[in-house]
Amino acid sequence: MAEAEEFGLKAVLEQLCSSRTLRYKPEPPLCLAVIGINRYLAEEGASQNYSYDVTVTDGKWRLKCRLSSVLHHALVTNAVRCGSCVSVSLFSFIYDERRFGQSYVCLEELDCEAEDGSIFSSIKSLDTLQWWRGDGVGSSMMWRIDGPLHSGRKHYLALWNNEDPQGEMWVPNTPPPDVVIDVSKICLLGDLDSFFRGNRRPLPLLVRVLHRSRLRYYGKPGQSIDFPFQAYFEVVDQSGVMSMVLWNDLCLEWYQRLTVGSVLYLQNFSLKKSYQNRSRPQISSLSLISFINIEITLNPRNPTAVVCVIPPKSVLPQWSLPDVTYNFCTRSEIESLSSNQACDVIGLVTYVSRVERIRNKGLPSPEKYWSHRWVHAVDGTSDLPFILEIFTTSQPEIFNNICPMTYLVCTQMRACREASSVYLTSSAETQLFITGCHKKQPYVSDPKVRAFIQWTKTLKDNVVLKKTSMGGHFPYPPPPLTFTPQSTTANNIANSPGSLSLIAVADLRREIDSFQYRECRRVAIQGHITAVQYHHWPHALKSAQCTAQTTQLDSGSEGVSGSSGASNPGVVEQSERSSVAPPTDSTAYSKRRRVEPGANTVQKQYWTRAKVHSEREQLQDENWSEEEESEEGYSNQSPMTQSPPTAVAGTSETESIPAIPPPSASWESSVWPLLKENVTDHLSYGSLHPESIPEKFRFDDRDILLHRINLSPSRWSPDTPLNIHMEKHTPVDCRGYFTLTLLGLNQQAAVDIHFIPVFSAEDPRAVGTPVVLHDNTLMSCISTGRIWIHSGTHFSPEALLSSAPALEKEKLVCLLDVCLLGQNKVEILCSKIYRTADITHV
Repeated sequence: MAEAEEFGLKAVLEQLCSSRTLRYKPEPPLCLAVIGINRYLAEEGASQNYSYDVTVTDGKWRLKCRLSSVLHHALVTNAVRCGSCVSVSLFSFIYDERRFGQSYVCLEELDCEAEDGSIFSSIKSLDTLQWWRGDGVGSSMMWRIDGPLHSGRKHYLALWNNEDPQGEMWVPNTPPPDVVIDVSKICLLGDLDSFFRGNRRPLPLLVRVLHRSRLRYYGKPGQSIDFPFQAYFEVVDQSGVMSMVLWNDLCLEWYQRLTVGSVLYLQNFSLKKSYQNRSRPQISSLSLISFINIEITLNPRNPTAVVCVIPPKSVLPQWSLPDVTYNFCTRSEIESLSSNQACDVIGLVTYVSRVERIRNKGLPSPEKYWSHRWVHAVDGTSDLPFILEIFTTSQPEIFNNICPMTYLVCTQMRACREASSVYLTSSAETQLFITGCHKKQPYVSDPKVRAFIQWTKTLKDNVVLKKTSMGGHFPYPPPPLTFTPQSTTANNIANSPGSLSLIAVADLRREIDSFQYRECRRVAIQGHITAVQYHHWPHALKSAQCTAQTTQLDSGSEGVSGSSGASNPGVVEQSERSSVAPPTDSTAYSKRRRVEPGANTVQKQYWTRAKVHSEREQLQDENWSEEEESEEGYSNQSPMTQSPPTAVAGTSETESIPAIPPPSASWESSVWPLLKENVTDHLSYGSLHPESIPEKFRFDDRDILLHRINLSPSRWSPDTPLNIHMEKHTPVDCRGYFTLTLLGLNQQAAVDIHFIPVFSAEDPRAVGTPVVLHDNTLMSCISTGRIWIHSGTHFSPEALLSSAPALEKEKLVCLLDVCLLGQNKVEILCSKIYRTADITHV
């Protein structure tokens, strides 16, 4: 114990501070646990767009230090993450020469494959960890907990996107205090044009918030604005509707407090010509004038705007403020919506995908990523669910907690049509509400919301659970039926995840090396399929077990509807008992860790079937008492009342990876043994990852499942579930997968890709894609994405691969969905193949 103390974090830092060179190499390297990661905009002239502060601990002392720019790649690929251990071999001490007494520690060299789970297991509470202050050597910078170490920046950004509020300086939503206002001297929105044209200071306004946009961060290197944020609101009074924009410092103070439905008393605001090139919510249900030529601006200075939120009980009828209105559409009505038409929806969630990130190439520096996920929800009006594409809405505590069996409300969704499919995507003004957020929301009295709740009362939870799942690869929208190649270069092949530009197989490795954590792209390559292998899934199951499972799954299960059948209390438990732990990576990465911390959660929540019933009753009750509080920890005003989410992660372990068993069926081109001798680059990332397969939802493992499908958090907490590995991964009707070897046309480079066929309607990937009968040849299966199992028969991979020789001379275009799952795990999945003979050339 004395030896550990002697070589702990405190001792190393004392050695660093006394070093004449301001650098220190501990021998052996010091193993530390990462418990916090923070991102902020880099200073002008930096080699990279963002800088990172990392909080580390040895179990007794903790320190916030800066991460050297040469180590940023390990962080953005999730090799360094909260809940992992690092072995630091070089520390440096840096002074800010432009300010007096300001300094910090920098991590210069480290190994991100260190393993020491004892550090995390020894931490019972973060409050027991002492901050190392280094008195006398720049303690003020080291002790700055909620702000960046670099003196030129004032705030942190969310770790994986720029839309979510991050840090304690963002004021949470709390019930507004009682106020006394003078409404004898106010003006209406319709009067503001005369003030604007006359260049006079307008009188105060009394308005209601109709819509709120997500946050927009417009910071870039060299900018002198401390808090470059902006958010739009649509406000209304009896004369009409107008846009209001919240700027900079005021976003930190007011964004989370100005919720939809809030009544505001505004003073010292400015007026300016409206910015026309922006999205606007569609307001069709109010017969009021929309004033689009000018907008209200709330500035932190010159002049300093004065904002007052009126408590709901103090809002008087004689103010004649219009109520918030909605345009709820049922699933049966979605098909009739025109493209880009807005609507609001409510549904019971049955599927939630993992969070993925899309690089926005259309914006100037710094680079920007959009975080999004797919959700299925049902409302009883159709056999089909809503397919919802939800991007971050500046509501991380809601976005990260969407899970099956919750009631989800999404406002201002836009209709999108892809061939024969229709889905809804979120807009800049979309707001999300889940279980625990519905109380006192304006939509609770909407007739379609009432009808939905009445329908849910007819459901049996165990029947619904049969149709619920989470995570996995969800390729949507489906690939086009025909492929038209676009002229492109290797430098611009991925402007969007749906890009259909061709890329050479030899360039694929370089593209993947540029990926960041959970970044996904769709690319197209052309070549020949030279080998095919079929593996049962999970690998540990024997063929006989797979056959038994096939028989069980072929029997099907009824959909979620108002006439649900008898409940089956044992369905979830039986699924858990039959789960096994499939391998998580190839043997080539056997020394790398596979602990993936999950996402931020609001609080430790205990989800039970009783909560589902409780939610139904809450939505029915229009007269909730003021003092009643939701079980989720939100206030009765809005989902923004909850304090910033407690970030969580898991402890680290080293897992041995079982060897990949021989395939149960395989085929190889007659010329492949000869051609592969000349292949200079054969790209392969091992076996299929469990993260690629959707899994069954389980109430008891809700937090663990959310960890797996959400992004890695920015903070670690001792409250994290200890078991976030895949030993309870219960796949949704995945009986096996194919590994295809595709050889480039020049026969110099090859790539191994996985194809996971859809076996039944239970697979969430079957939703929204056409069911096409085919002859069960290998080409037709990969073209349609499905295995067609005829009635009374069982799937035979050997029979299917008997058709593989037909591909011997076929030139094919293959659409690939590529995602960096993190921790050195790359997912390359075949989405569709096309014969080049059938492709239209342009």
